[in-house]
Amino acid sequence: MSNGLMNLALLPGVIIIIYIFRKDKVEHEPIGLILKLLALGALSCIPAVILENLVTAFGPGYSEGTVEYAFFEAFCVAALCEELCKYGLLRLGSWKSRHFDFRFDAIVYGVSVAVGFALLENVLYVMEGGLQVALVRAVLSVPLHAFCGVFMGIFYGAAKKYSIMGQRKKVRAAAWGGLLVPILIHGIYDALAFLGTLYAEILLLAFVVFMYIIAIRYVNKYAREDWRAGFYTAPLSDMPLDGENQR
Repeated sequence: MSNGLMNLALLPGVIIIIYIFRKDKVEHEPIGLILKLLALGALSCIPAVILENLVTAFGPGYSEGTVEYAFFEAFCVAALCEELCKYGLLRLGSWKSRHFDFRFDAIVYGVSVAVGFALLENVLYVMEGGLQVALVRAVLSVPLHAFCGVFMGIFYGAAKKYSIMGQRKKVRAAAWGGLLVPILIHGIYDALAFLGTLYAEILLLAFVVFMYIIAIRYVNKYAREDWRAGFYTAPLSDMPLDGENQR
């Protein structure tokens, strides 16, 4: 792959990360933490591929090109396995972080993991497909992962808040939301892509435009309200979290 094509494969993810980072008005997250989550997102591709192969091997074996195949591959193989692995690495890399003290932080973390996954995936696809694939994925596939990261982060932040408040049932509900909503978004996108019909492609484009609008609105809303959404009512230095000292 040429340097220009490599840069083109990486550019959409970099733009998304910069956009989300700049939206974090109250307190920017450390660059090192964001880089770690990007790396963990890329790393999540490995267990995701293993799970996808297992689900495919033990699945019903629908014929390629059928509606059943499209929905099974979209929801049970791609969306379920990928979002589950991303959520696991998100939790591993940020749940106990002393920097995780506002709801918008969770969006930054969720998008970072999602974009890390998307960057590695995008490089692999662009290596095979070239310029046309790079351009299409820049406006469709990479933002799709970021959309999932936004909504994963919204629920992930709620789970953290409820955890601090000691509301375990709400923690579980929020955690399930952080998985199921991204799986739904991802599954709809992939199902329409796998169907491959003209109507499905039109619906796919409409769905992506809709998700752009909704995701940007939620990002703006949570960024605007972030100063009121801190997790702690006492100075952080007085409140240990999961065995770590807070700043």
